[in-house]
Amino acid sequence: MQPGETIFALSSGALPAAVAVVRLSGPHAFAAVRSLAGGTLPEARQAALVTFREPDGSELDRGLLICFPAPRSFTGEDVAELQVTGSIALVDRLLAILAAQPGLRQAEPGEFARRAVAAGKLGLTEAEGLAALLDAETEAQRGQAMMAAGGAIRQAAEDWRQRLLELRADIEAELDFGESEADVADTIRADGTARIAALRNDIETVLGRHEAARRVRRGFAIAVVGPPNAGKSTLVNALSLSDAAIVSEIAGTTRDVIEVPLDIGGYRAVLIDTAGLREASDPIEREGIRRARERADRADIVLDLGGEADAADARVIRVAAKADIEGRQGDGLRVSARTGQGLDELLTEIGDRLTRLAPPTDLVTTSARQKAHLEETTAALQLAETTDDTVMRAEELRRGADALGRLTGQFETEELLGEVFARFCIGK
Repeated sequence: MQPGETIFALSSGALPAAVAVVRLSGPHAFAAVRSLAGGTLPEARQAALVTFREPDGSELDRGLLICFPAPRSFTGEDVAELQVTGSIALVDRLLAILAAQPGLRQAEPGEFARRAVAAGKLGLTEAEGLAALLDAETEAQRGQAMMAAGGAIRQAAEDWRQRLLELRADIEAELDFGESEADVADTIRADGTARIAALRNDIETVLGRHEAARRVRRGFAIAVVGPPNAGKSTLVNALSLSDAAIVSEIAGTTRDVIEVPLDIGGYRAVLIDTAGLREASDPIEREGIRRARERADRADIVLDLGGEADAADARVIRVAAKADIEGRQGDGLRVSARTGQGLDELLTEIGDRLTRLAPPTDLVTTSARQKAHLEETTAALQLAETTDDTVMRAEELRRGADALGRLTGQFETEELLGEVFARFCIGK
């Protein structure tokens, strides 16, 4: 990113569409749209219907133009947004006209958000939350992303860092006391140790939610297990409303792990159809069974259609499949994929389990980067809490405060910013 450059990009969804939004940001943004709109610009932050024209003056399209003068804009720079007809040919032509203007270039992925961070309009953790919001497919993912985008992580990190700075100030005071005031220094030290422990506990509470928060983003694994012909594939198809798994009366049809993503109760889940569990002589089927057992061991929830799983395992939901067959017996929730009996009850039970597995939405980490910085902070706090050396304690508290500064982006580097914003789409 070079200072003084003006960037532009299509910021709306895939074309064709009813409306396309083209965004510009930088010192030449208003001059560029002025040439497109015939020399006039609307009032700041007010949409105006204008005729966009070709360089030769002929009409290109009629649409809305909104201008956001610096610094009251998303990026802190002059920003203009054009809403035009969502035609592939028209948008391509509009982008080509902009590219031909001096001082303008196509934006890189995430460059608008990156400029917002550089201008102090957006924190680094808020930017990560915005990226997560763009990727969100379920209500739980949206809620987690909104928490981060709203600044909850940044605010918590800043509060923790302020507590660290106050602790460091107290240590400086401790060093100022002489031997005649050793009792005062001891009191300050004991109070500081308790405060360090409390701070470390607060951060570790958030760290303890990281794995569950990660599963919310990536999806909870639900393994369907049981013997051959227990109805596993039929159940997977019924729950996912698809024909993802092959259904056959021939035992051993499913030989590999089949994964089907779906939304259950607002949570992303991955439904896993596995090979029937039995003693098999076919080496391919044996490999499928090995993979099935391995996947079930790692699953968050196990739907057991044959009583094969450990009943004491809290992950297991017993399912008596093929309940429509007269005389069919089995322990657990009676379900028929053919008639629909019990499917709603099963989905409700799974949804309740997922809710219990999901972390609180008030404060969680949303990236491995955030987790790493919090782990560095807690490691420094643990050393500060246990050392008897006052100078060493001050140094560890400094190290912890710096880690929190890197988490929020206060001490960001170009390499770090490049890694974060490379995951954004172009135009955001």
